Amino acid sequence: MKLSAVKEHLEAMLDLPFVLDNGVRVPEHFHVTEVGLITRHFMDCGGTERKERLVSFQLWVAQDDDHRLKPQKLLRIIELSERTLGALDDLEVEVEYQAETIGRYTLAFTGNAFQLVAKRTDCLAKDHCGVPAEKMPSTARLSSTKPKVSLAALSADSACCQPGGGCC
Repeated sequence: MKLSAVKEHLEAMLDLPFVLDNGVRVPEHFHVTEVGLITRHFMDCGGTERKERLVSFQLWVAQDDDHRLKPQKLLRIIELSERTLGALDDLEVEVEYQAETIGRYTLAFTGNAFQLVAKRTDCLAKDHCGVPAEKMPSTARLSSTKPKVSLAALSADSACCQPGGGCC
């Protein structure tokens, strides 16, 4: 969900519920401890340079059960962040929330609550990996248009999956 959509939903809300993708609600006394601009500059396993920018909210639950963040207060925090960090453009929002470890989530809106949707890892260069589609995890297969390749057919001098070959 883009930041503009988050702000639009906040303007119409009276309360501020966040719900994990398993249906469990984030406790109502959560804090937003960070609003940040995250920039990732990286290379995928196929050798493609990539850049990613997003807005990050960090949700944290303390022991102060009386705390309740209201939508208008979060809007003011976002506006202060925009003034301080510079234009946040209309970037995708990622939420960090503590589970067993820090979880990273995208946002959806269910009509009355923000839904935290768990992010998953995926290969960004499936056409360079040499892993047959039937061996890929189901989440990777859904977006893959990679043709099936017989690993036995790859010659030993193939550039893929060799040291310096740019595969892994």
